Amino acid sequence: MSDHLGESMEDYLEAILVLEDQIENVRSVDVASYLGFSKPSVSHAVKLMEQKGLIRLNSSKILHLTPEGEEIARSTYQRHCFFTDMLKSIGVDSKTAAEDACRIEHVISEETFQAIRRFYMNKKEDC
Repeated sequence: MSDHLGESMEDYLEAILVLEDQIENVRSVDVASYLGFSKPSVSHAVKLMEQKGLIRLNSSKILHLTPEGEEIARSTYQRHCFFTDMLKSIGVDSKTAAEDACRIEHVISEETFQAIRRFYMNKKEDC
């Protein structure tokens, strides 16, 4: 789905998705603050995401995910949550689990993710 996007682009989309649940109107400055990135970096990414049809900006510069952008963001966030929870359940501390999950979520294929998830869920049910 998002093979053409880089890790940072997926992180931006995921951040917008998470922020939409927390605040009414998501702007570039909110994304910059959430991710700890500079405002110019976020502005550049916003332009790229808009060109790729992943987000749109209204006249007030409020960011909105397009259906394609939301699909990528939800997939990335699903992976992040799954790997964070899985790593914590096997004894990894919360901070490390979240950091490692953020890296893992970007590098594995959808096929591998689904296989790991099925395997893990089946093992949990066996206990």
